[in-house]
Amino acid sequence: MFKILTLFMILTTGLFAQEYPIKIALLKYSGGGDWYADPTALPNLIKFCNENMGTNINPMHDQVDVGSVQIFEYPYVHMTGHGNVVFSPAEVENLRLYLESGGFLHVDDNYGLDPFFRREIAKVFPDKSLVELPINHPIYNQIYYFPNGIPKIHEHDNKPPQGFGIFIKNRLVLYYSYETDLSDGWESPEVHNNSEETRLIALKMGANIIHYVFNN
Repeated sequence: MFKILTLFMILTTGLFAQEYPIKIALLKYSGGGDWYADPTALPNLIKFCNENMGTNINPMHDQVDVGSVQIFEYPYVHMTGHGNVVFSPAEVENLRLYLESGGFLHVDDNYGLDPFFRREIAKVFPDKSLVELPINHPIYNQIYYFPNGIPKIHEHDNKPPQGFGIFIKNRLVLYYSYETDLSDGWESPEVHNNSEETRLIALKMGANIIHYVFNN
């Protein structure tokens, strides 16, 4: 279903789609959490990927509801925020089908998301657990090499950064970046006053995730 809908989108959205055949999206969810956090993050990541990896991603990302059929149009969906998350039963089913059908969800804990995300993702996959990816996992060895695994961008609770995943038939369908806040590092310099070095590290890790999604 995912591949069919993606092909349909590419064939029917006209000249602009021919110029930028791929779009990615930000996940919109209920519960009160700020799903819209870090508004400059995805545009900056897209720009970095297009300029440094030769990707052809539409510079304007979309917003997509968890329960929307439109989610199947996007090979990569990003989720972030600081607060509560609630998936309805219909949204649980839709998100599971999206991931089972070839989609990919990157969840970035923007500090405070963790307990709510873990609760809700357990509804989506009650028979699966988030597992920490080893530092030699391919996601850390794409265009850019991260020998120590996911990098630390923001301190938060001073815990070590961790990257977790959920697999379906040995395919990584969900990547969860925890205690690092990659998307803050993707934001424009004036937002968090991160150094250029820190922003570059965050963008490179984001680019690795995008490259992994498009090539695996």
